[in-house]
Amino acid sequence: MATTNSASLSLLALAGVEPYQEKAGEEYMNEKQIVHFRKILQAWHDQIVEEASRTVAHMQDEAANFPDPADRATQEEEFSLELRARDRERKLMKKIESTLKKLDTKDFGYCDSCGEEIGIRRLEARPTADLCIDCKTLAEVREKQMGY
Repeated sequence: MATTNSASLSLLALAGVEPYQEKAGEEYMNEKQIVHFRKILQAWHDQIVEEASRTVAHMQDEAANFPDPADRATQEEEFSLELRARDRERKLMKKIESTLKKLDTKDFGYCDSCGEEIGIRRLEARPTADLCIDCKTLAEVREKQMGY
């Protein structure tokens, strides 16, 4: 649980925002909350784009034709690991962009399965969450039973 909290705190820090403080009687997914989550998602998106640019520059700068096969293999493995990480980020970027569109259509913050509120804290921990905790737990149980 501590890693989730530190990860969400780093996302909030990345966006330069504090955890959202709900006021008594405040409407869920009001304009202030939407602005809050847009900042988080946009900062996350920008970080991924910046990281991808850094990877391209790094690979161009570091690409060398080492005479020693072991050195060459090491470099290829390092590049492979970097590219795999960027590929995961590319998939995450699509999810972030989809979530930003949900903010525009006012569909953000509600469970895709049951329609209930996902919750501010869960969304701060995982802004791309599209299932409430109950539906997500149920989906994970089903996945485990199906052997995925």
